[in-house]
Amino acid sequence: MKVQRQIPQNAFTAGNGFIGRYRRLVKDVVIPYQYGVLEDSIPDTEKSHVIANFINAGKALRGEDTGDGFYGMVFQDSDAAKWIEAAAYSLASYPDKELENTVDRLIDIIADAQDEDGYLNTYFTVKDREKRWTNLLEGHELYCAGHMMEAACAYYEATGKKKLLDVMLKNAEHIYNVFIRDGHKGAPGHPEVELALMKMYRASGDKRCLELARHFIDTRGTDPDYYINEVKSRDWTVWGNNPHDRDYQQSGKPVREQTDATGHAVRAVYLYTGMADLASETGDKELFAACRRLWESITRRRMYVTGGIGSTVIGEAFSVDYDLPSDTAYAETCASIGLMFFASRMLENDVDGEYGDVMERAFYNTVLAGMQLDGKRFFYVNPLEVIPGISGVSPTHRHDLTVRPKWYACACCPPNAARLISSLGKYAYGESGDTAYCHLYADGAVSFENGMKITCETEYPYGFDITYKIESGSGKMAVRIPAWSEKYSVELNGTAADIEVRKGYAYLDAKSGDVVTLRLDGTPYFVHASPKVPELTGRTALCRGPLVYCFEGVDNGGDVISIGIKRNCTAEVSDYDSGLLNGTVKIAVPAVRFGESGGLYCNSPLPETDCTAYAVPYYTWGNRGENRMRVWMTER
Repeated sequence: MKVQRQIPQNAFTAGNGFIGRYRRLVKDVVIPYQYGVLEDSIPDTEKSHVIANFINAGKALRGEDTGDGFYGMVFQDSDAAKWIEAAAYSLASYPDKELENTVDRLIDIIADAQDEDGYLNTYFTVKDREKRWTNLLEGHELYCAGHMMEAACAYYEATGKKKLLDVMLKNAEHIYNVFIRDGHKGAPGHPEVELALMKMYRASGDKRCLELARHFIDTRGTDPDYYINEVKSRDWTVWGNNPHDRDYQQSGKPVREQTDATGHAVRAVYLYTGMADLASETGDKELFAACRRLWESITRRRMYVTGGIGSTVIGEAFSVDYDLPSDTAYAETCASIGLMFFASRMLENDVDGEYGDVMERAFYNTVLAGMQLDGKRFFYVNPLEVIPGISGVSPTHRHDLTVRPKWYACACCPPNAARLISSLGKYAYGESGDTAYCHLYADGAVSFENGMKITCETEYPYGFDITYKIESGSGKMAVRIPAWSEKYSVELNGTAADIEVRKGYAYLDAKSGDVVTLRLDGTPYFVHASPKVPELTGRTALCRGPLVYCFEGVDNGGDVISIGIKRNCTAEVSDYDSGLLNGTVKIAVPAVRFGESGGLYCNSPLPETDCTAYAVPYYTWGNRGENRMRVWMTER
């Protein structure tokens, strides 16, 4: 029933452009670094204990001494799963026998930690096997299972090896027996397994996976008091989650009746991804209508200009419409990754350019900002303004850090970013019948099931010409036209192409030997927020193409909060500088700088001096030491 679907991971090979450079960074630096973290071999870094937990779980099953036992968060297993998934996607494009052997050894350790009945979770296996499935609210058993299922599917797709897939099919069978055969009530406290079961269904053909995904989606919210009663039935807790907060768990109503994106932002978009995937797989129009309402709730009223979502540190959550503070933003990296997942699955129900626009906004801004340019430090939280001395220090701003840490005790974001970057080809391209879809502009070679092979050449997001060479085959192409580009042209073999534009996509016919060129508008532009967003009245944000720009103190005499951008000014784009922030383009804008008043307050206007303010892409901020940063600037 899908309108179109993602291409297989091995159908895309990255070129030498921006995306290819990031994928090679993940391959060469991020994956080895993160494995070192998982095995606790990186000095001066937060202890992970992830691999040790699996080893100790195997010992516990054999009745051996588990030594130092379990260490870390209840969802610690998922870090290993996401690392395997990132490694799998990398192997699909860059075969590496040593890396493959490392993954195989880790899979052996994971398989050894699986109980006879298929159960797999190191927290409960090491700490207390009798408490299995008694704490869906906090236990993260289904969350961890879901991530390992995704890893199993990715590794099978990349290498053809089935060991981890077989482990997780056995685990899925166990979950099926518990929740469907034996009738255990409830849905995952942290959604994730729903989207993973859909992947397992497609990888294995096992219809129990599809049935389980539908069961968890349909069960959620049918008993709003489930978690309350679950807490009453046990005398222990992991960290004391409030079972009465139905919004936080997205459990106050059945999913088909939900209208607003609420609660923990990552949980929400993982749930919505599973819903959209199920809707496209089964043709469930009612479920898709619910997804559409939730999509509009996020993107029209609860999303930052950077594609960040989840505005409050309290619960890492959505708050209310138009509450989008810059300096206390949460905007977790994982949440924007989940938003990309949701957008991609929405495209499988309805090919509409707005989904690709949001995918692009989230990726080039919040997702990439979540990782330092060297691939070794990471942001969990992505504010749109930081002021050293307040950010990371004040009780209200403690979560908004000014520099990226090496790792986290709750380390969901670093491996999540790695797996997303490594798999970007699946989000950039889609296919259906005789049509090849180009959702994002990713330099490289793509093979489609209809026989078309296309090579994309572009310097995007710094160059705005995207050239597609049809190497073989023929068929229809559908190329997204981003909403931010006021002017564009589509050429076929050097002349204006005969195109049909529908819902933000240009459709045209192409055959072997043809060259299709999309030319977009690289003129910088200023964005203004709705007056319904309280703190953004009288402010503006500078953008160019998909990139949101920010102003850092290092480029502006140490201070950015005293700068006002001149209204209706013309921004000046510098040449591409390969030596600046791994290669970027700086933008200069006419501005004024407000002078000191001599006190905390004064009764006369502050003195103003004309100046030039300099901006760099938001994803590059925080790579030149601690300094001030602001996205939304006062407009003067």
